[in-house]
Amino acid sequence: MSEVEAVVFDLDGVLVDSEHVWDEVREALARERGGRWHERAQADMMGMSSTEWSRYMHDAIGLAESPEEINAEVVRRMLDRYSSELPLVPGAVEAVERLGAGFRLAVASSSNRPLIDAVLSASGLDERFEVTVSSEEVARGKPAPDVYLEAARRLGVPPARCAAVEDSGNGIRAAHAAGMRVLAIPNRRYPPPSDALALADVVLDSVEKLTPTVVSA
Repeated sequence: MSEVEAVVFDLDGVLVDSEHVWDEVREALARERGGRWHERAQADMMGMSSTEWSRYMHDAIGLAESPEEINAEVVRRMLDRYSSELPLVPGAVEAVERLGAGFRLAVASSSNRPLIDAVLSASGLDERFEVTVSSEEVARGKPAPDVYLEAARRLGVPPARCAAVEDSGNGIRAAHAAGMRVLAIPNRRYPPPSDALALADVVLDSVEKLTPTVVSA
């Protein structure tokens, strides 16, 4: 493995404990609008870009509105939730500051651009990241590597010199496919499957264990 120059963070589940918020918002919308919600829906949508999950809500869940309308309404409701309470992962801000002292930092997230910006602004982390990429800005969402490759491109750092911090199966697969060193912090509510977790170079039980030594080892 080449020497690590940059660390690329996922957002949902790594910096902000939001996967259950996404789940609650999308399920509530589906039930209000007469959709066919099912227990696999959240797992199916984890890592999808906004284009992909809004189409899933239309096609698989059966909402009548267009994917664009579904996307806009979910983002509006997510912003409302974040404005009343931002569920930052304990230790996440400190981890970013700790790694920022020695590495260049980026975010590669499946969240929509307005949500990425809202989280980073409210947490005070917006100045810490040189680059932020939403999967709505690339061709394919996770598990495709596109969002990670775009983050490396914007940083000007080869993917092999980047480490990625991920919590989900699709995110781990995406970072691994991009050729990055993968640091997994398994999501406790939605744990990644064992075959995905096996792709990680390091598995940590919390973001508090994320140190420069772990990144570079």
